[in-house]
Amino acid sequence: MTTTQETNLKVLRHLEDNPDVTQRQLAEALGISLGKTNYCVKALINRGLIIAKNFKNSSNKRAYLYILTPKGIEAKAKISVRFLQRKLEEYEALKVEIEQLKTELNTNNAEKR
Repeated sequence: MTTTQETNLKVLRHLEDNPDVTQRQLAEALGISLGKTNYCVKALINRGLIIAKNFKNSSNKRAYLYILTPKGIEAKAKISVRFLQRKLEEYEALKVEIEQLKTELNTNNAEKR
């Protein structure tokens, strides 16, 4: 999974739980720049994965409500599956590497005795 896909997943997950978040709050929550957040949100809107609606009752007319579209919900699920698969593969590889390191350390300690 590319970094962009991972960022998109994080944005989609956060917007699903917090549709009234501002882009500044979203950037802070995800630990990414405001510019990257704006770029990502615009890309997701252009791809039809989210829609941005103005708050009708808000005094701040620039406040938006970000809503995942059915296409966005489906994309989030697909990206989540790929992300999980990659993380499980990384986990398995780490387990093997940890066992190898333990074996090396035990061998080295035994030789020093």
